[in-house]
Amino acid sequence: MSTTSTLEGWKLIWSDEFAGDQIDRSKWDFDLGNGFFDYRSHTWIPGWGNEELQYYTDSPTNVTVRDGLLTIRAVREAMHGCGYTSARLMTRRRNGTPLFTKQYGRFEIRARVPWGKGLWPALWMLPQDDAYGGWAASGEIDLMEIVGDKPHEVLNSIHFGSPGSDGRSLITHVHPLPGGSTVADWHTYAVEWEPGEIRFYVDDVLTRTHNHWWSCSLVKDGQGVVARRKADLNAWPAPFDQPFYLVMNVAVGGNFPGVPSAQTRFPAELVVDHVRVYDKVGGYGDTQPIGKGRFPWQADKKKC
Repeated sequence: MSTTSTLEGWKLIWSDEFAGDQIDRSKWDFDLGNGFFDYRSHTWIPGWGNEELQYYTDSPTNVTVRDGLLTIRAVREAMHGCGYTSARLMTRRRNGTPLFTKQYGRFEIRARVPWGKGLWPALWMLPQDDAYGGWAASGEIDLMEIVGDKPHEVLNSIHFGSPGSDGRSLITHVHPLPGGSTVADWHTYAVEWEPGEIRFYVDDVLTRTHNHWWSCSLVKDGQGVVARRKADLNAWPAPFDQPFYLVMNVAVGGNFPGVPSAQTRFPAELVVDHVRVYDKVGGYGDTQPIGKGRFPWQADKKKC
């Protein structure tokens, strides 16, 4: 079912076409459980920091490979105090060892995405190393996510700023799918990431170009400090100048989509045809200058 991997101006360097009958463990590992330990605050963070309701497993109940397709399945079942199970795959091992990371390039995923109240499927990228500090100072790139009960809309986002929720910034673009299509249909989600510019595509249609962001590593009393002057910032184009790895998952509940309703259908299946990563032919050239936009310390000036 996979379409051609030839793309003008780009050279394919890594892919998974999901041949065979099981996950290629040289390319993917699993996050497990319902949270993580934050070594900065020495605290267990339940619900993955978002009040999510699922317990991630590596069970065939939640993830399969068959007929050239990967299926990640969220199921309504109790496990370890959670009401749902699902899976989250990533191109690094749980201990942090990289399986595949890339700085700059085109990242492309062709998928059918489940929808319904309380579902939170996502195709996204995180930094291999938190070079500039904890989330979101080191960045996040979201190729695709949805508000669960809005199947006609695709969200493309970048996260950046200072460590912790109080110091982060988010730029999200809502792309309405044309012609009555929904995320349950086949679509190709891609990001082309170059020094100083990030471009999102849905079915090769450019949906948004980002060329303004910032990163500040300052922390006070365990919380990120919002930049108040240029000297507080990490050098442009931080944080999007480091290797990132790929993540695919179906979350359930959380503070973004809310909780499932009686009408939400389970199992909820994210079906992936292929994942492909390309390098730009001829290289990336010089870093682009920062685009238009306000920095945190300029926001108050606008209010005056």
